Amino acid sequence: MSTILHYFQNGTWVTVLVFITLSIYLISVTWVFIYRFFYLNAWAAREKDSVERLALGHRSVSELSVLSKCNRHEDSVNPHALNACLKAAEKDSTGGLTILSIAASTSPFVGLFGTVVSILDSFAKMGVAGGASLNVLAPAISEALVATACGIFVAVPAYAFHLSLKRKSYEVLSYIQMQIELLKS
Repeated sequence: MSTILHYFQNGTWVTVLVFITLSIYLISVTWVFIYRFFYLNAWAAREKDSVERLALGHRSVSELSVLSKCNRHEDSVNPHALNACLKAAEKDSTGGLTILSIAASTSPFVGLFGTVVSILDSFAKMGVAGGASLNVLAPAISEALVATACGIFVAVPAYAFHLSLKRKSYEVLSYIQMQIELLKS
């Protein structure tokens, strides 16, 4: 904790901006994951219930299924309308994945940028002071690496959250596809 406070006190405006950017990334990633996870879980449960309903012999999907808007007539099935609904559901279920992907792929580079700027600043300060020893250089480099660690700290959960939501989206779309196949049969 003292390293982070020291980082803010002695860092340049660029390194502080990097830390603020990574903090915003982390908050955004966490919010997107929590919101989308519960949303997709509820959606998957509704679609699973609708699949079970069709498997038990009902001729129409559940009113809570996304396909209920596309298949209004129980006696006929319009495959084009069902496929259009599937595509719309695919678009809706993958919402938020782009933000997680961007955060996972760019946060290590944002952290690395902060590290490079901090190291350059440390070398500039040492050059003005007229020399440096290992006792002076090691803490400066250690402080500089905080930005890289923060970038990785954001990237790892963002990537894990991305994969988790991608899998949950696949589950929702699989249930919808099962319903389409049952309606066509």
